Amino acid sequence: MIVLLGVLVVILGFAAKRHPLLVVGVAGVVTALLGGLSPRAVLAAFGDGFASSRSVTIFVITLPVIGLLERGGLQEQARTLIGRLGKLTTGRFLALYLLLRQLTAAVGLTNIGGPAQSVRPMVAPMAEAAAERRHGPLPERIVERIRSYSSSADTVGVFFGEDCFLAVGSILLITGFVNTTYHTHLEPMQLALWAAPTAVCAFLIHGARLLRLDRTLERQLAAASATQTTAARRTTPEEAK
Repeated sequence: MIVLLGVLVVILGFAAKRHPLLVVGVAGVVTALLGGLSPRAVLAAFGDGFASSRSVTIFVITLPVIGLLERGGLQEQARTLIGRLGKLTTGRFLALYLLLRQLTAAVGLTNIGGPAQSVRPMVAPMAEAAAERRHGPLPERIVERIRSYSSSADTVGVFFGEDCFLAVGSILLITGFVNTTYHTHLEPMQLALWAAPTAVCAFLIHGARLLRLDRTLERQLAAASATQTTAARRTTPEEAK
C-alpha cells in the first residue's frame, strides 16, 4: 500500500500547478523507490520505457524544422497567401481544411497535419489573416478563439477520418480483440464501412459550426467595438489628458 503514495505525489503536483512531466517523473521515482527498486534499477526502467516508446517522441525532431521555417517567414507567407483569396473567409477556410484533413486521414495520411506540424505555423495564421482582412486588427480574445477552432478542425478531421482507413491501429485493435475474445471473424472493411457515415456526420456538424464562426466573429467584434465607443464617450477631457 505504501507504493500508492506515488499517486499522492501526482495529486499534490497537479494541485500545485507544477509541470506535468516533472510531476509524473517524480511520482514514478517515488513509487519505484518505495517499491524497493534501487536507483540504478529506476534509471534502467526509465531508459527501457523511453526506448520502447521512442516513436511517441518523434515530434521532437520536427520542432527545430518548424522553428526554422517560422523564422524564415512561414507564417508571413501563409498570411500573404490567404490575403490574395478575397472570398475565402475564416469559417470557409477552416471547413475546407476539415474536409482535407478527413480525406487524407481516410487514406492513412494521418501524420501530414497536426497541431504542431500544420495548425500553429500555417492553418491558424491563415485563418487569422482571413478575419483581419475583413475586420481589421483583432482583439486577443478573438485571436485565441480562431486558434481554438483551427485546432478543432484538425482534431475532428483526423479523429473521425482515420477510422475509415483499414490499416489504422484502432481498427486492427478492435478486430483483433473481438475475433479473439468472441471467436468471430470481423473484417477491417466492415468497421471501415460503418465508420464512414460517422465521418460524414462529423464533417456536416463541425463544418456547420465552422461556417457559423464567421457570423459569431462579426457579432463579437461589433459588440467589442460598441463597448470601446461607449467607453471613449464616457472619458472626460481631463481623463484623456
